[in-house]
Amino acid sequence: MGIWKAIKNFWTVLKRPPATISLGVLSIGGFITGILFWGGFNTALEATNTEEFCISCHEMRDNVYVELQQTVHWENRTGVRATCPDCHVPHEWTNKIARKMQASKEVWGAIFGTINTREKFLAKREELARHEWARLEANNSLECRNCHDYDSMNWDEMSAEAQFYMKPAAELNTGCIQCHKGIAHELPERGEGTSPVVATLDGRAASSLSAGEDYFSYKPVELYEDSEFTTPAGNLGMAARVEVAEVQGDKVRLDISAWRKDKGYGRVLYADFGRNMRIAVLERDTAQNAELISAGEPQNDDNTGLDWVEVKTSLWAPASGFVADVEQLWNVASESYQSSCSTCHAQPDPEHFTANAWPAQFNGMVGFTNMDAVEQELVLSYLQNHSSDFNDSH
Repeated sequence: MGIWKAIKNFWTVLKRPPATISLGVLSIGGFITGILFWGGFNTALEATNTEEFCISCHEMRDNVYVELQQTVHWENRTGVRATCPDCHVPHEWTNKIARKMQASKEVWGAIFGTINTREKFLAKREELARHEWARLEANNSLECRNCHDYDSMNWDEMSAEAQFYMKPAAELNTGCIQCHKGIAHELPERGEGTSPVVATLDGRAASSLSAGEDYFSYKPVELYEDSEFTTPAGNLGMAARVEVAEVQGDKVRLDISAWRKDKGYGRVLYADFGRNMRIAVLERDTAQNAELISAGEPQNDDNTGLDWVEVKTSLWAPASGFVADVEQLWNVASESYQSSCSTCHAQPDPEHFTANAWPAQFNGMVGFTNMDAVEQELVLSYLQNHSSDFNDSH
């Protein structure tokens, strides 16, 4: 009982207003306490803002830190090296605190081993990278601009190629991360079936296909000559228009109308006469099978001098991977084009080039993005289908 009485008396003293201590003493004491607290807080904050702290966990030390050492941000002719916090922590105090609060969940990940092995890290790498890209895009590459500033660039010292990309970027005040993903760390490798485009469109896929209706493929679809799927016939590409002729459970027979060049085996099918808008690639035997392929008379294309033939075929495929409205594809492709393909320099509108000119233009730009093969194919199809060939104003 004596202990409880002592605690009660101590609590009574604590909550009783001071009778003899002056307001000045209290103010000075509070001021000193505040200084000690603030100093301790900032000391702890800065301790977490060092490269030593960043690589204290093996997740970072054995993965991204190793990659950094192979890049120009680690060793270069000027001897200026970027550390982890230089690129990932804002310098301004308010933004720095916000970033620290955001990064607190990384402590949770370290405690519970979210990416504590190389395999786990690689599996999560794309997700982690996209989060960081989104953050840098949102603040317009704030951390990068601590060292790189458009106003301080000497254009005359740049190569002609660098000027070609950097000057328009400067005029648009484009953030560094828009064009320079993978400059300090390796880009994520996507595994089969992990395309974000496919993941997005999976939620918009037609739940069931009906005979006599048109549909559009939103991912590569395997084709077969028979309903038992014993003889492969080829692959349907992105945004290919097909008509469902027959439905057998989870299998469908597709009627495909297309064009092909009147040379070779004619394996590649195109959406339109004279335009290199690929929609399918057939097996050689299928392409040459007159029982499966109905071909018209050759027509000459004045622009290229090549002969083209209109063809029709009916092949089997799984009843998945299709949408009923092609605009669903174009909306996703347009967003991807806006966010990935048009940020390095002035954005070319889709109708700026012809359908046949777009592949070369697109292939010259796509290397600066992190699109996977499926996303590239969809965006290119979008650009070709919205090219000047299909725009009356051009």
